[in-house]
Amino acid sequence: MIAVIDFGSQYTQLIARRVRECRVYSEIFSCFTAADKIRKRSPQGVILSGGPGSVYASRTATFLPFFELGVPLLGICYGMQLMAEIGGGRVKHSRKREYGYARIRRTAHPLFSGLPRHFTVWMSHGDTVTALPPGARTIASTPTTQIAGFAWQNGCALQFHPEVHHTEYGMQIIDNFLTKICRAKKNWSIGRVVDKQIEEIRQQVGHTKVICAVSGGIDSTVAAVLATRAIGRNLIGIFVDNGLLRAGEVDEVRSMIAPLVNLRIVDASARFLTHLRNIKHPEKKRKIIGREFIKVFEREARKIKNVHSLVQGTLYPDVIESGKGIGPSAVIKSHHNVGGLPRKMNLKVIEPLRSLFKDEVRKMAKVLRLPARFIHRKPFPGPGLAVRVVGGITEGRLARLRQADSILQEEAVKLPGYRDIWQIFAVLLPLGSVGVMGDRRTYDAVCAIRAVYSEDGMTADWVRLPQDFLATVSRRITNEVKGINRVVFDITSKPPSTIEWE
Repeated sequence: MIAVIDFGSQYTQLIARRVRECRVYSEIFSCFTAADKIRKRSPQGVILSGGPGSVYASRTATFLPFFELGVPLLGICYGMQLMAEIGGGRVKHSRKREYGYARIRRTAHPLFSGLPRHFTVWMSHGDTVTALPPGARTIASTPTTQIAGFAWQNGCALQFHPEVHHTEYGMQIIDNFLTKICRAKKNWSIGRVVDKQIEEIRQQVGHTKVICAVSGGIDSTVAAVLATRAIGRNLIGIFVDNGLLRAGEVDEVRSMIAPLVNLRIVDASARFLTHLRNIKHPEKKRKIIGREFIKVFEREARKIKNVHSLVQGTLYPDVIESGKGIGPSAVIKSHHNVGGLPRKMNLKVIEPLRSLFKDEVRKMAKVLRLPARFIHRKPFPGPGLAVRVVGGITEGRLARLRQADSILQEEAVKLPGYRDIWQIFAVLLPLGSVGVMGDRRTYDAVCAIRAVYSEDGMTADWVRLPQDFLATVSRRITNEVKGINRVVFDITSKPPSTIEWE
């Protein structure tokens, strides 16, 4: 087992996941976990994550016990700075900050075994190690960061992030740490997770009935199928029409999910739209939607009787961005099914996918032998079109967005690389634009097109869509959707933006 210590990084679970991709079991522990608790788990190595804090502004001595576990250490970003500070080195805030790609030069070290002398890495830091601990040596540097990696005692440290796919040879660096430094065994698999979660659900709920929030996406479908495998017909899937769905969504979900799960469809669209009227702030939207979903689920649970639990397909990126991770992470945005949940609930929430990323869930879907259309279905946000109608929500604005998005999807499926696109969707902006149609002045809405590549939803790059495709979509939307007279294309990656606009 490899222990990953979470200091609040947005990438902590990504580190643990990369370790699992190397077929080595990993667990995440808060940086406030007692070291003795971790020692009892007999880890073969420890990875110290990044984080939003600065080591010179916190009581780093609190974390000294992690360095006394007697196993190899790998410090990443904040973890490297912590290693330097505790070892007697020096960390300062630097004017030469590094965010994004950097070219690194490495020296000889088992961590870099089999790697070229120079390669590209992903940096995200404002603090810099300016002096090494006694006995340490530099193993990597960049043109702006002299100490981009160092080795010290039984540990090594990196200022860059090997866990993100932007770093060349990142997986090999992690694999080298596991195999050449920790001597870890490669015996972990997603099949083991499936078996474990089925057994855990069975033990948690016993013979009671359980409802599951079903959206038609792969996350909730996998969660529902896992629960069905565990307790059979005692699992009742609830699909809520919240009035924020895409065109034809209800019929599509019914045809896809009903053969797999005991399914009920509830029309609560009037309820949601009433509560969202005149609400413009995205965080308020998400919290209202989370609250109303729970109220609908609690109402349906009372109808069924003997229901005490709610299964959700929550993934770890939702948890991280909502500031609900294991360590002291920052809130990016409250996901309706995490940060949007009310404080008091009458249902116990069960989240079998909470520690997994989207691509891991797709692997789980294959193990469960779900149809390919689930595995390759594009993600759709739980709050639905509420976070794609930027600003106030009205039935008219929702209708315009549905029509525009339908046109975009019709054309997108014709793209040769459609399956490789993580998400492609339309966004309705809260501003007017002057146009001319039929020799008349118009002042109508602006529609944005967003398309990204991603591996796990934690980072994303915008898709270089063909110009002919963009021209066709723009022409069709402005011609066919009354009330939209301008189409723009979003060319922003994550970071600095998120995938959804709200």
